[in-house]
Formats: sequence, C-alpha cells, structure tokens
Amino acid sequence: MARLMRSTLGLAMIAGAFLLFNAVAGTLLKHAQLDLTEGQLYSLSPGTLHLLQQMEEPVELQLFFSGRAARDLPQVRQYARRVQELLETYVQHANGKLSLLVIDPEPFSEQEDQAAALGLQPVPMPLGDVLYLGLSGRNSSGRQAAVPLFALDQERFLEYELSRLLHDLSRSKRPVVGLMSGLPLEGGFTAGGMQQPWTVLEQVRQQFSLEFLDSAVDRIPEQIDVLWLVHPQQLSLPALYAIDQFVLRGGRLLAFVDPLSELDAQTDLQQVLGEGRHSELDSLLQAWGVRMLPGRVLGDASYAMSVAAGEQQRPVRHLAWLTVPEQGLNRNDVVTARLERLTLATAGILQSLEQATTRFTPLVESSTAAMPFGVSRLTRLAHPGELYADMEPTGERYTVAARISGPARSAFPDGLEGQLPGLVRSDAIEVLVVADTDMLGDGLWVQQQDVAGQLLPRPWADNGNLVLNALENLSGSQALISVRAHGDFSRPFTLVERIRRSAEERFRDTEQQLQLRLTRLEQQIADLQVIPEEGLDSSGEEQQLLQQYRQEQLAVRKELREVRYQQYADIEALGRTVKLFNLLVMPLLLVVVLVLTGLHRRGRRR
Repeated sequence: MARLMRSTLGLAMIAGAFLLFNAVAGTLLKHAQLDLTEGQLYSLSPGTLHLLQQMEEPVELQLFFSGRAARDLPQVRQYARRVQELLETYVQHANGKLSLLVIDPEPFSEQEDQAAALGLQPVPMPLGDVLYLGLSGRNSSGRQAAVPLFALDQERFLEYELSRLLHDLSRSKRPVVGLMSGLPLEGGFTAGGMQQPWTVLEQVRQQFSLEFLDSAVDRIPEQIDVLWLVHPQQLSLPALYAIDQFVLRGGRLLAFVDPLSELDAQTDLQQVLGEGRHSELDSLLQAWGVRMLPGRVLGDASYAMSVAAGEQQRPVRHLAWLTVPEQGLNRNDVVTARLERLTLATAGILQSLEQATTRFTPLVESSTAAMPFGVSRLTRLAHPGELYADMEPTGERYTVAARISGPARSAFPDGLEGQLPGLVRSDAIEVLVVADTDMLGDGLWVQQQDVAGQLLPRPWADNGNLVLNALENLSGSQALISVRAHGDFSRPFTLVERIRRSAEERFRDTEQQLQLRLTRLEQQIADLQVIPEEGLDSSGEEQQLLQQYRQEQLAVRKELREVRYQQYADIEALGRTVKLFNLLVMPLLLVVVLVLTGLHRRGRRR
C-alpha cells in the first residue's frame, strides 16, 4: 500500500511540475522560438532587425481582423494569427518604439467605420458579412500609412510589407526623388498642342518629394535619395561623372534607357535614319557590369501586342510591341512580384558582362519565342506584319529589366579633370535598369476617363506600378532592400506533381483526339435531333444513324475515362504504397523494435 501511495504521489508531483512548467514557460518564454524550417520562414531578416533598432519615431499599429466573418475559414484565421504573431515579434525587438492593438471590427460598429476610414479593404463574404484583414499605422507626427489587405497568396512578402510600412512611418520626411529626363514628362507645348503631364509623373509626385535636375548638372544634391533617369542623351562628362559618384557613394538609381524611343520627338530625317532616338548611358552601364545590346530591339512572337495597322486599321500583332504577362515577371523580387502585366514598345535587351563583379537579377524577361531585331528594320517598317517574314526565334529568354547590385568600380577610375578625386569603387551599389522608355507614356498603360467633369486615370497595365514599386524599394534604407522574400509556406507534394505532369504529357495527344471525336459526335447527334421542318419525316435511316452515333459516343467516353484513369494510375499507386507503409510497415516495425527492446531488458535481468 505504501508503495502504491509513493507511486501515486510521484505521478501527482510530475503532473504538477508539468503544469507549472507550462504556466511559467507560457509567460517567460512566450517569444522564444527555434526556427528549423527551410529558408528560416519564421525568423526576422537581419535587415528588419536593423530597421526596428534604428526607428526614428514611435509608431502605433492597429491590426484589424474580422474574427466572426472568418469563423468558417481556417486558412484565413491561421494567416491572421501568423500576421499577429509576426507583429508581436516586431514589437519585442523595437525597443519600446512600437505598439500593437488588435481590433475585431464587428458589423455596423464604430470599429468597422474606423477600418473603412483608414483605407482598409473589405472582402465581401457569402452571408452578407465583410472581412477585414489589414493594418494601419500612425507615427508621432500624425502621418498614417496602411496595408489595406494581407493577401493569402502574398505571404512570402509579409515581412517586407510590414518593414516597408514601418520604415515609411519611422521617417520624419518623404523620400526625395531627383528626376533627370530626356523626355517631356512634364508636358507643355508641343507640335500637337498643349500636353498634360504624364500620369506616371503625377503618381510619383503623390508619394515622393520630386526635384527636377538639369542634364548639365555636375553633382547630384545630397538630399536626393533616388535618382530617376529617363532616356539620357548627350550628357556631358561632368553629368556622367556626377551620376557615377552618386551611385558609388550609396545613392540608388532607377534608369530607363531605350535603343529606339518611340516618344522621342526628332526631325523627320533623324526619324528615318533612327538617329538621336537611343539612350546614351553605355559607359556607366559597362562599369556596373551590364550592357544594352547596341542597335537591337526585342521581338517576341508569344508576347506580341495587337495594334491597328493599315488603311483599314485592322488588328495585327506587332512583334516589337509587347504585352508581358506574369510568366515574364520575376515573382521573387518585391518590385515585380505583384504585377500582372507590362506593356513595352521597341524595348532593348540587357546582358550581364562576363567580367562583371555585380549581381545581375532579371526582373522582366521575354518568352523563348523571341529574337533581336535591328533598329533599322523598325525605323523603315511600313506595316507590323512585315516583321513575321524575319522572325526566327532563338529559344532564348532575353532580359528587358534587371536589378544590378553588389561591388562595382567607377567608370572614371582616374577621376575627372578639373574636379577633386572621387570614389574609385563601392562594395554595394543598387541600380534598377529598364530597357524601354515608351512604357512610361500614357498611351501604353493608362486611359483617361471623364468622371463628373474630371479626368481620372484608368490603368489597364502595371507600368505605373512598376515605377512606384521600384522607387519605393530603392528609397528604403539598405536594410529594407535586403529584407528577403521568404520561401513558400505551403509544402506541395512535388513528387505527385511531377508524376501528374509526366502522365499528362504522355496522354495529352490521345486525350485531345478523343475529346475532338466526342465533340464532333455530340454535334452530329444534336443535328439529327433537330425537329424536322414541316413536310419532312425522320426516316428509319436517320434513327439508325442516331443510334450508331450514340453507341460510338458511349465508346469514346469509355476510352476517354480510361485515358484519364491512366493519367492518375501512378499517383494512385503511390498513394497505395504510402497507405501500406503507414498501416502495415510502420506498426510492424514498431512491434519488432518493442520485442527486441523487451528481449534486451530480459537478457540484462538474467
């Protein structure tokens, strides 16, 4: 009896110690974690930690999540918990300069009105409710910013979105963008009359402090955070040297260059010869380890845009005017990750040089059905359809826009005569280069609509968003730029996907042929079943033919089911193997281990 009491007391003490440990650990070790996931999915990047430690102003955050509306959406609830836990980790590392308030905006409540006033995006639900999952932030000076909606498919960029918002709010002033342009982005008087400022310029003005720089500048002002260079032409050596030194001393550059700018207004003779319509930045680009192929324009049969051409203005696909879909955009870079479509006209081709010390990261690429065209071929083009006669795809993907980062040397290693010696090299430059300037013009991405007497832009492509994303990314600190996009949080069955794709490729032709036969038979049956016109009777032959078609239809459907079954036979076999392993092999293995352990213990007792 005493032995039983000691055993019972020991078990009770163990249970009590276990509960006590959980209670203490839940309080003292609330934020402790051990991240063993691939890609460190649940750890903050060093760049984010640096941002939190260097925050200039305190920031108040409000996370709005509609728990009631998401009660039947476990994936949304899990993601909301992930967002809240990450924000709590931010608060923990912010040295008291960050606070978080979680709000559940009930329907028809003041909190719901507050979420709408802060610009958060509601998601309509089937039963009439609306779902909020967004974040609003406010700094000590009253400036506000928000993430309107945390999209489930953008979870890998969650840390960047949060760090970007905090970085913007923790700064006391808006970033300054210096614009040096060879194109009339400001509008003004032209041969066609008075032109309004380009939409992309107006959008940049709304988010950044914009300063215009003369092309003859000999030094980029210190207050410039990002230099926005558009179609540089005939820049003086002092101006080139100023750009070179700006980049080497840590300034960020967004450069739009072009081998053949459609928007560059030149004389008739220059237009015929193709002169004066190309950008001139070769010396600097080569110093940074990249070049734009001279005298070459990108043509792409897969991404060709439809344009009106000829006297009849009939639509025809223009091989040098491109609509680049998601497949041509880098989904792993924050600048292009959320874009859906870009439109380009006579774009150039960027290439990394063999001796480059920088990293060349493509952001926008062609399809494999692409090839370079000579600029002269485009300048004497009478009809876009003529390009098809010259089209011979190389099977290579060409880069139109790229990020250039890492160590680089100056294009002026000996400095510039008449100026003090400057920087010769840099350990880390940040440059984004886009080999097209026409994409900035309104005609390629936005339409102005008259709404109640006011012209409002209606974008139909993401060209403007590309510029805003690039400037936003480059205007952040080096720490913000270095915040990585996390890996995929979902873990798909890659082996199953590989088997499925292989089976689809094997049976694709057979399936298409059977599907075509089935469609034809269904059409023939439908034709025979049409009510005959007055005076015409269905003959026995027609009924017999109808019966024959139906029997053939059943046979084809059976073949089609068999083909589709064969497509998934390997997957089913894999599933049976996994089930057999789980239900039979693992229990059997466990029994063997237990038996061997028992025999070992019995042998030790003996």
